[in-house]
Amino acid sequence: MTSMGTRLSGKTALITGAARGLGRACAVAFAREGADLMLVDVAGDLPGVPYPLGSASQLAYTADLCRDEGAAVLTRPVDVRDLGQVEAAVADTVARFGCVDVLVNNAGIAAPSGKAAHEIEEHEWQLMLDVDLSGAWRTIRAVGGLMAAQGSGSIINIASTAGLVGYRHFAGYVAAKHGLVGLTKAVALDYAPRKVRVNALCPGSVRDELQVEGRMLSEIARSLDVPVDEHEETFVQAQPMNALIEPEDVAGAAVWLASDESRQVTGSVLTVDGGFTAR
Repeated sequence: MTSMGTRLSGKTALITGAARGLGRACAVAFAREGADLMLVDVAGDLPGVPYPLGSASQLAYTADLCRDEGAAVLTRPVDVRDLGQVEAAVADTVARFGCVDVLVNNAGIAAPSGKAAHEIEEHEWQLMLDVDLSGAWRTIRAVGGLMAAQGSGSIINIASTAGLVGYRHFAGYVAAKHGLVGLTKAVALDYAPRKVRVNALCPGSVRDELQVEGRMLSEIARSLDVPVDEHEETFVQAQPMNALIEPEDVAGAAVWLASDESRQVTGSVLTVDGGFTAR
C-alpha cells in the first residue's frame, strides 16, 4: 500500500468516466490524497460513438489501483444519459459513505466529429450534447440538493480548451464544452450561498498515457485524419510550452479544486493547457 496524503482525507468523491483516461488519473490521485470513491463509467460501447469506450474490466482495474492507495471504493456501470442510473449511483454512494463531498464530471465522448456543421446528422449532434453537456447536468441535479443541504461540496466539470475556443470540424464537441463552461458559472451562482463550489477544468491536448489507457487525443487525431504515428508531434507543434499535457497535470488541478485549499474558488475556469489559450 502506498502512503497516503491527507488533502482529501474524510471526503467522498463520485467520479464519472472513471474507467480510463483522465477519470482514472483523477481517481488514483484522489485516492492517494485520502478520499473514498464511487467510480462510475458506461463500461461498454455506445451506438453512434465510432471507437471503443471504457470497459467493465478497465473500471475494475481503476478501482484496484485506488484500493492499492488505501481508498474504500465502490463501482457502478452508469450511462450519464439516464437520470435514473445517475440517481441510483448517488444513492449507493450516500448509503455506503454517508455523503457526496466531491463530484468530478469527467464522462465524455470526442466523436462523432471530424466534419463540417452542415454534414453533422441530427442524431450525432444530440448524442454529443446528451453525453458531454446534459450528462453533467444530470449528475449535478442528482448531487446538488445533497450538497446544498450539507452546506459544502465541490463540483468539478472537466471541460476542454474547446470550451473556450473553436476547433474546425468539431462543432458538436465545441458547443457541448462551451455549454459546460456556461453551466459551471450558472450553477456556481445557484449554490454559492450554500458553500457548494462549482468550477470547470479545461485541459489542452492530453497525452494518451499508457498507465491510464487514454485514447482521447488519438481519437481526435483520427477525426482530423492525422496519422496515428504523427499525432503527438502534430499536437505538440501547437503547444507554447512544447509539450503535451500529462494526465497527472489535470488530476493535480482537480485535487486542488476538490480540497479545502480552494475554498474561495467557485465559478472559475482553470486551464491546464500549457498556454494554448493565452494566444
